[in-house]
Amino acid sequence: MKPSQPSLTPDYFDSLYNADADPWKFETSDYETKKYAATLAALPKSCYRSVLEIGGSIGVLTAMLAERCEALLSIDVSEMAQQKAIDRCCALSNVRFQLMQVPQTYPEEQFDLTVLSEVGYYWCWEDLQKAQQLMLEHLEPGGHLLLVHWTPYADYYDNPLSGDEVHEAFLALPSSQIKHLGGDRAEKYRLDLFERV
Repeated sequence: MKPSQPSLTPDYFDSLYNADADPWKFETSDYETKKYAATLAALPKSCYRSVLEIGGSIGVLTAMLAERCEALLSIDVSEMAQQKAIDRCCALSNVRFQLMQVPQTYPEEQFDLTVLSEVGYYWCWEDLQKAQQLMLEHLEPGGHLLLVHWTPYADYYDNPLSGDEVHEAFLALPSSQIKHLGGDRAEKYRLDLFERV
């Protein structure tokens, strides 16, 4: 952990997308394909009313989540990435997109599912704690929060936090606010599902 490191900025992500339109190989990697399948399989409901996807990137998971909900709002900090997501999902009438940097801003509406996949470790501790409270405030009672994050960690990564630190921070929240429904750890990622009390 690098406690003094600030959250990564939109400029950081724009530079990555400038160099490579799919810097994490969301479209092609076997890791992502298996992780997406596990992500969708972890959702307890076949259809949600209103889903928030934080950090939708180029929209690969977005398109899959759209099949499991009536409405989906996908937010990201990179206009470059989001434009690719918009193009990918142009035929999906239940999907909306918005440029937004959490926790500095957050959607006003309420959701019955929030998905935070491969995003939490880009925040510093302070921003993670702010984001946690915003997620809880905008998650309906009985609504689900699904976390999925890469777990290998090395000093050369730019991320302020590790995937495990993000998940442990949510597991440490009061049981009066959120209930842990279960989790799974694969070789390179972990998944945890919560329910708003």
